[in-house]
Amino acid sequence: MTEDLVQKKCVACEGGMPPLNEVEARVLLAQVPGWELSADAKNIARRYTFPNFAQALAFANRVGALAEAEGHHPDLSLGWGYVLVTLTTHAIGGLSENDFIVAAKIDANE
Repeated sequence: MTEDLVQKKCVACEGGMPPLNEVEARVLLAQVPGWELSADAKNIARRYTFPNFAQALAFANRVGALAEAEGHHPDLSLGWGYVLVTLTTHAIGGLSENDFIVAAKIDANE
């Protein structure tokens, strides 16, 4: 199933459309193992661990390039040996399919 998301392209999202509800988000979440849904169902996040800062930074840079190509940008928190990636669709104040597409593509390029 993740392959389906990986093959999709993010679609520009404008305000006015509703965010995914929790049930819809959980259906897509099942396709991106390791990601967690926030308590308010407005974002998904995953923490990646690395043996050192250099590898964490290299991963963060790969995520940045991927996000730029998709036009859908996560929040990244970088530190020694970890990168925390958080995805939400700011324009609608919650989750859209785009968040799950980017999550699947990040995982495919881990």
